Amino acid sequence: MVLSKISKLNVFTSVLIFLSVLQCSSENKHQNKDCCSIIDQLMNNQLTSWNNGDIDAYMDFYWKSDSLQFIGSKGITYGWDTTLINYKKAYSTVEEMGTLTFKNLNCKNFKNDSYLVNGKWHLKRNKNLKDKEGYYTLIWKKINGQWKIIYDHSS
Repeated sequence: MVLSKISKLNVFTSVLIFLSVLQCSSENKHQNKDCCSIIDQLMNNQLTSWNNGDIDAYMDFYWKSDSLQFIGSKGITYGWDTTLINYKKAYSTVEEMGTLTFKNLNCKNFKNDSYLVNGKWHLKRNKNLKDKEGYYTLIWKKINGQWKIIYDHSS
């Protein structure tokens, strides 16, 4: 089987992230920098999913739990399934999804294997739908060896 350039890049990126995760441990002096680099890469992968119109793949970065918290303009929601449904309602077409960019402004150790990430998001869309933008606060936590968003406050 011949792998496409994108598939090869995804495999390479996955291997790099896996190796970085191994380095990101509580014994590591550079833990904060290493973990924040991993989270940055995961968020770049998440952006790729969104910009490819794939909300399901975008949601892979969230904790698949009823305890996931998402706070948006309509208030607090709980649970991975509810968050997915809300995304699909709000962004039912590729045009509504537009092109998303993130800019992480701050990443710091929050508690144990959790990191607090603050940043700015921008959604570029066509003139009829208008662009959107705002700020976010995310809590990323390592669960079963994988980094997942357990809390998202986006405004």
